[in-house]
Amino acid sequence: MDLSGKRGLVVGIANAQSIATGCARAFRDAGAELAITYLNEKAEPFVRPVADALDCAIVLPCDVIAPDQLEAVFARIAEDWGTLDFVLHSIAFAPRDDLHASLVDCSAEGFALAMDVSCHSFIRMAKLALPLMKNGSSLMTVSFYGAERAVDHYNVMGPVKAALESSVRYLAADLASRGIHVHALSPGAVKTRAASGIDHFDALLDDVQQHTPAHHRVTIDEIGRIAAVLASDAGMTLTGATIFADAGYHVIA
Repeated sequence: MDLSGKRGLVVGIANAQSIATGCARAFRDAGAELAITYLNEKAEPFVRPVADALDCAIVLPCDVIAPDQLEAVFARIAEDWGTLDFVLHSIAFAPRDDLHASLVDCSAEGFALAMDVSCHSFIRMAKLALPLMKNGSSLMTVSFYGAERAVDHYNVMGPVKAALESSVRYLAADLASRGIHVHALSPGAVKTRAASGIDHFDALLDDVQQHTPAHHRVTIDEIGRIAAVLASDAGMTLTGATIFADAGYHVIA
């Protein structure tokens, strides 16, 4: 697996324990040059050490609901690099009250915001990336098993992630003629800052470990290695699929 000469954007690093961090490490280890983003000034001190360790060429703020911030990221990449070989979208959000409510009690405003940040932002990234991408480039996003099955306490994020996976399929079909492949990476449950917002997440972690064939919970670095394959030339024959990086949890009834 060789990403030498490739340049990629990673959106969604919150700290050193993020799934996006494991992916970024794998990209860098394979030889890629990286641009990464942080959410805001509060998040920057947790992301900067990751950026420094990976020798990132571009480090920028990016809150996808803040006007023009996402566009500014791609404008900087266009100015500094002129090309882009892959994008990893690893962001999700729902207002706390809506995330903790049952789906029937989720507000319309909370549902719309969760969909905008967690799903539509990936479509926006795809559109902004297109002018910079050539044949063989890839777009990746991060989903979860709760998109396909009802997972306790996952609530509004279930239908939002289902929409994200459907968007992957439609983007793959739309962009196939341009030689761009699109993937959803579905990791097993990992204890990250984002996941800690889900009620009873520790119970979910225990359930995952008990019901994987080898009783193994995947790590962010194991997930990252799968993402690196999808970003490489070896991933070009795959598109439109949800790739499970969950140690087999999804196959157990």
